[in-house]
Amino acid sequence: MKGLKRVCLFFDSLFEKVALTSLIAMIIIVTIQVFTRKLFNFVLFWSEEVTLLMLCWFSFMGIAIGVREKLHLAIESFTAKLPPAGIKFLDKLVALGTMAFAVFLIKYGWDFTVLMVDATLPATKLSNAWEYAVMPITGVMMLIYAFLQLIGIDTRRHNVEGGGH
Repeated sequence: MKGLKRVCLFFDSLFEKVALTSLIAMIIIVTIQVFTRKLFNFVLFWSEEVTLLMLCWFSFMGIAIGVREKLHLAIESFTAKLPPAGIKFLDKLVALGTMAFAVFLIKYGWDFTVLMVDATLPATKLSNAWEYAVMPITGVMMLIYAFLQLIGIDTRRHNVEGGGH
């Protein structure tokens, strides 16, 4: 069991590091793009395309991390009036809904990825599949997090003030 937990934490940490790396890369590329445009009237031909790709990856991975940290929208004024059993029921319902959406992301994200393999991005000539590959990856991570929450395992790794119930 300890080995399984170690493997899961490794992939979870890797997932988070890829998301953060995407954000950092996006910030650096945009900063360089602004400076080169303003100072030298020159733009790297690939910068906009790569920035968009990084934004896509960071955004989708952020969704999964939000599920892990239980940062989904909640109406606290409503749930605060429920008994503990009602809150537990709603938490299970949210986890099931999240799992359904995760399956949707996996299925249709995979379909889009496969569909776009032969198409290429104009500047970098990368396959368009890279834009969509994050969808099934995010879906798998969301499915895992939501399933763990459904069976009562707390998936939160960061302490966020006032987050969730």
